Amino acid sequence: MHAAQPAAEAVTESRKFLVVVDQTPECDNAMRYAARRAAKTASGVILLFVVARPEFQQFAGIEQRMREEAHAEAQQVLRELATRLKSDTGIEAELVVREGTPAQEILKLVSEDAAIHVLVLAAGSGKDGPGPLVSSFSGQLAGTTPIPVTIVPGHLDLGQVDRIA
Repeated sequence: MHAAQPAAEAVTESRKFLVVVDQTPECDNAMRYAARRAAKTASGVILLFVVARPEFQQFAGIEQRMREEAHAEAQQVLRELATRLKSDTGIEAELVVREGTPAQEILKLVSEDAAIHVLVLAAGSGKDGPGPLVSSFSGQLAGTTPIPVTIVPGHLDLGQVDRIA
């Protein structure tokens, strides 16, 4: 005896694409790709900004202020991107700010939110390579990630991103 399968609509409504925002030019490609895919599949988008832990630990008050400023800046960046995303696609993004190491915070968020089904990263196209996150998730973490990782080439223009999404 098989249990009834949920309707396709119910499954896709809870699906989310996770985009890591890092203020690089190629980040726009990842965000646009995720938004276009989400719009086509009735899914959501999470924009994640990971703030580095402050290295200055001489005075607790200064460290706390540095943390607050970093979080405020991250929230501002996310709000601006979410406004643009809503204008372009009509999708209301979920905004998340975490503190720590990007790869670890991505994996924690994915484990906490079962609706996240795809991680979308943008690859840098410069001489420095694809970037540390792409290198991590396409290398040492590739076999351990609980969800698929989509890597969007950073050299594509937005029209090309739209066509592949």
